[in-house]
Amino acid sequence: MSKLHVDSVRKFYGNNLILSDVFLSCAKGEIKGLVGRNGSGKSTLLKIIFGVERAEYSFVKVDTKVIKTVTDAKNLINYLPQENFLPNRIKIKKLIRLFLEKPQQREILKNEHIQPLLDKTNEVLSGGEKRIVEIALILYSKAQFILLDEPFNGVSPIVRNQIMDFLREMKKKKGIVLTDHDYRNVIKISDNILFLEDGYLQEIQSPEQLTELGYLRS
Repeated sequence: MSKLHVDSVRKFYGNNLILSDVFLSCAKGEIKGLVGRNGSGKSTLLKIIFGVERAEYSFVKVDTKVIKTVTDAKNLINYLPQENFLPNRIKIKKLIRLFLEKPQQREILKNEHIQPLLDKTNEVLSGGEKRIVEIALILYSKAQFILLDEPFNGVSPIVRNQIMDFLREMKKKKGIVLTDHDYRNVIKISDNILFLEDGYLQEIQSPEQLTELGYLRS
């Protein structure tokens, strides 16, 4: 079974230690949920894994392939940023052709949530529609491992449920690491929870442990 292995991630901002020897692993068929307070370094960790942000030290590999740059991550790791990234004035069906190869195009075109949006352009979509198209493009890519930063941000409950359906379906083929301020749904969808605090990452055995650690209120 294919596996993403992340080890010894160390990151400073100025004199502040953001990540201290962080270890993380994710296998295909697994969703890892990353939770922590604002500013704890969750997004930074995802960017380091993907190769778009440097760390003082990090070791990332997929199986035997060591990932040092975004180029190394091609077809192995893909990343959804917090910010919208789709260009305007291009129909969604054309964006699909630009972003995905033909086998993946055929898959996404069958998706019931994407089909009604195919002849629309990005700028006329609602915030939730934009997000679901972006998430679909990332999930349907060839990458074996997917990093999602704030996938539920600004979406309605209906769209949030659609995203949850996406994740459940696509985890059959991929490994997924996600973080979001909507921690309840991160906990709900994830097979394992990781808690980042004061630079250290630990695996959580139950939601009650997050209460004991002061992250959740009792």
